[in-house]
Amino acid sequence: MAQAGVTALLLICLLCAGGGWPFYTEHRRTVMTDGHRGAAPGKFAELSQGVTHYHFSGPVDGPLVVLVHGLTTPSFVWTPIARALAARGFRVLAYDLYGRGFSDRPHGPQDKAFFLTQLDDLLAHLGIEKSFCLIGYSMGGAIAAGFAAAAPQLVERLILIAPAGMGLPDSRTLSFIRDRGFLGVWAMLALYPRQFRQGIRAEAGQPSAVPDIAELQLGQLDYRGFVPAVLASLRGILARPLEGEHLALKNEALPILAIWGEDDDVIPASAMGTLAAWNRAVRHEVIADAAHGLPYTHSAQVIDHITRFLPLPPPRD
Repeated sequence: MAQAGVTALLLICLLCAGGGWPFYTEHRRTVMTDGHRGAAPGKFAELSQGVTHYHFSGPVDGPLVVLVHGLTTPSFVWTPIARALAARGFRVLAYDLYGRGFSDRPHGPQDKAFFLTQLDDLLAHLGIEKSFCLIGYSMGGAIAAGFAAAAPQLVERLILIAPAGMGLPDSRTLSFIRDRGFLGVWAMLALYPRQFRQGIRAEAGQPSAVPDIAELQLGQLDYRGFVPAVLASLRGILARPLEGEHLALKNEALPILAIWGEDDDVIPASAMGTLAAWNRAVRHEVIADAAHGLPYTHSAQVIDHITRFLPLPPPRD
């Protein structure tokens, strides 16, 4: 009955308040073009599903580390971690997932195959054939786990930071948006931008190793395709737990580190128990007082855990 009431209320809103306004608002957002990419760091690759923005840091001959960001915050989320790893001699590759940052916003589902194709294409474009360390944050943790399970010969070590893939905490609103087809699209376009702004502003008092992170995050709403990309991911790669992938990683005996935020209410640390049940060989670290933004709010602790897990490159002359 409650679900039917929500549906009826949305239908009334559509009829009485002008049902097309969320779509009109989305259409009026700025289209990401080459002109907007002019000031972006790094380079661009034209891949099978669109243009992907990427950037390298660190010595060219250093061991490669590939960074995969999460649902809403593009590759700038890695700024302090990439800088620290590069200073320690690693070659660091970060890129923007489709629908975020300076990458294209292709239409359609954003399931595991979609994101793995982007990473496969990028590695092929860059001529990367040797194995590397793969680090994924939030939704990027699900992408990284999926990639490692599909191509274990390419991944030497896997690091998951507040990773998705163990099942999201559900809510009536999330279920409605994810499961209700066109009405879910309408609700996402109508409601999500405000919710996103409120979530970013709620973190305003927290320290950040990424300068102006709130403004950078909110800036994603300026571009057409960002909100639909979030919805496509909620309906795609985030719609199911990745138990099969993690069981495959267990069978591969791949070294895995998982880092959790003690106060994370997006990917709660209780998900650690689910991952441990799937693969007891995973090493877990919990950062005290850290919420979901731990790569930039607690970057020093995250970097410490990462560098103690990775074999450090030999000293350079």
